Amino acid sequence: MSVVDVTVSDGIGYATLNRPQQMNAVTAELGRELAEAIGTLGDSADVNVIVIRGAGGNFCAGGDFAEVERLRADGPDALRPLFENFRDACGVVSTCPVPVVALVEGVAMAGGFELMQAADVVLVSDDARISDNHIRFGQIPGGGSTQRLPRLVGRQQALGLLLGGDRLSGLDAQRLGLAYRSWPAAEFDSEAAAFVSKLAGRDRSAVTKIKSLVHQALSKSLDDGLDLELDAVVGHISGDAGSSGVATFATRRQ
Repeated sequence: MSVVDVTVSDGIGYATLNRPQQMNAVTAELGRELAEAIGTLGDSADVNVIVIRGAGGNFCAGGDFAEVERLRADGPDALRPLFENFRDACGVVSTCPVPVVALVEGVAMAGGFELMQAADVVLVSDDARISDNHIRFGQIPGGGSTQRLPRLVGRQQALGLLLGGDRLSGLDAQRLGLAYRSWPAAEFDSEAAAFVSKLAGRDRSAVTKIKSLVHQALSKSLDDGLDLELDAVVGHISGDAGSSGVATFATRRQ
């Protein structure tokens, strides 16, 4: 049975972590299937945005302790694929052409928090329970927290969260810049669906170019990034998709 359900509807690709009894804890197979799902959905011309969420009211509780113990008993070579597969699932988000949106409710702990950090846009329920709690068990992160978190919130906040193991609410996550929007639980599904539908209706060419430019900006100097943006905007407006958008904008101005 698949542990990541994949569906497509109205331009939206859904990758749903489907281990609700285990709070969608990460296994080697879940990491492999998630990476494959994001890659496949991103390559589909019918998909303009990808949604990752968890089944059963929780996003993801982190690594599956039972699998970690079983693999650990077999040695480092057996354990390594668990982390490699999950790293690939998080990493493919940045190379996926369309935006990847994480819908976070319930628990998002350890690996779940790391998957949330990897997403392009995060939408959270106010009462979500979010934490990198590795330190509480004398462990270190293995899904990217030591690298992505400082880039997202700065060194002080990252070290405080990683060493303190403190729990955040959805509102806290938004305040720190770890989420774009947070809504009360009763409104979360409808508000998140409206936001995702809005993204799905945007011009795909513009969306993919904007995402690419933003991700490239993270590894380039400001001047190099501005050069890339200049080339991209001239090329876009000169093309068919851009010219139709300019015509629409001009009509609305008039």
